[in-house]
Amino acid sequence: MSELNELYQQVILDHNKKPRNFRKLENANYTAEGYNPLCGDQLTIYVNVADDAVQEIAFEGSGCAISKAAASMMTQAVKGKTRKQAEELFKEFHSMVTGELDEETEQNNLGNLKIFAGVRDFPVRVKCATLPWHTMHAALNQQDRVSTE
Repeated sequence: MSELNELYQQVILDHNKKPRNFRKLENANYTAEGYNPLCGDQLTIYVNVADDAVQEIAFEGSGCAISKAAASMMTQAVKGKTRKQAEELFKEFHSMVTGELDEETEQNNLGNLKIFAGVRDFPVRVKCATLPWHTMHAALNQQDRVSTE
């Protein structure tokens, strides 16, 4: 197994076992529910936006390790960002896992989110990794619910 694959697995397992920002955010002013019927992943994203920036973001729910780890890392990545920056990260992440963005050669702001690049090799898992992102996007755009169908 390559070093990158090992790192990928370690990061996924760590964020699955000890997800960051896994809680209900009582002062959220944006929320949305996300569902992946293929895998059974269900989550709720809570966002508190003030002065056009993500002050706090959290999630609750259940799902596979990839979905939970993606939600955990997403909350860390967008916290403190403007809404526009959060939406740009969503687009970059989605483009990377669907193979439209080469994270190594093209300009991006993905940082350690690049760890999910290998998901593109498993098309059925792309929806697992992107569900938290689609749900955050829905919350920021005042949509109550999103599905990866």
